[in-house]
Amino acid sequence: MAERVWMITGASSGFGRSIAEAALAAGDTVVAAVRRPDSMADLEQRYPGRVGVVALDVTDATRIPAAVQEVLAAHGRIDVLVNNAGRGLVGAVEETTDEELRGLMELHFFGPVALTRAVLPSMRARGSGAVVQMSSQGGRLSFPGVGGYSATKFALAGWSEALAGEVAGFGIRVLVVEPGAFRTSFNGPQALLVSAGMPEYDDQIAPVRDGLAGGDGQQPGDPDKAAAAILTALAAERTPLHLVVGSDAVAAVSASMDRTRAELDEWAGVGRGADIA
Repeated sequence: MAERVWMITGASSGFGRSIAEAALAAGDTVVAAVRRPDSMADLEQRYPGRVGVVALDVTDATRIPAAVQEVLAAHGRIDVLVNNAGRGLVGAVEETTDEELRGLMELHFFGPVALTRAVLPSMRARGSGAVVQMSSQGGRLSFPGVGGYSATKFALAGWSEALAGEVAGFGIRVLVVEPGAFRTSFNGPQALLVSAGMPEYDDQIAPVRDGLAGGDGQQPGDPDKAAAAILTALAAERTPLHLVVGSDAVAAVSASMDRTRAELDEWAGVGRGADIA
């Protein structure tokens, strides 16, 4: 396979760093789109000439077109865009503020949307490319305490499903990655945003909040193995639209699908009865 050029947001840590290292190990070129360019200095030294850096906060919509043009000017193409930058949010629906929810939507939805739009014209012109959306099992199912987080990931998944159908004829693939709990910085205090609590919801939300914060470093998933799974999916003859990674996520998504199917079957007669006679 010819050398590819990857543009990866949030490449300084977590999944982004693991994906960058996997791509570099495969002989590809990586452009890290990060808020702190100096965070990539070690990879630049290990892979001279194959690591580029562009300064980018994905919530800054005015900066995105220029960042993409910088990558295209330097490398001529972007073969794989990975929308990875993100953070967690814990809070009951009533606890989560508009500011918190809108900020996370900018990071998890509007930023990736703007980046994808900026990259698509060059991919269409070449007739090839891939867009990798780093979502979550929380983009397939939700539970108390993660409503805001799941809302952003559900939005990205729905948008990406439509996108996949629209660009398939141009040779562009879309991969929505849905991890479970992995040993990244996701649960760390710098990444996990916690809404101000209300005593009315303590019984439900406190275990979620404490479980995420207290479980940091104990997650079952290996981010390097997730990165390898992503490269395998992109190399497949038929890249899946959804890639669930981590045994915990596979179990949770499977159980959620079973519940959804059972509920649909139970109420199918009522639903069909709503047609015009």
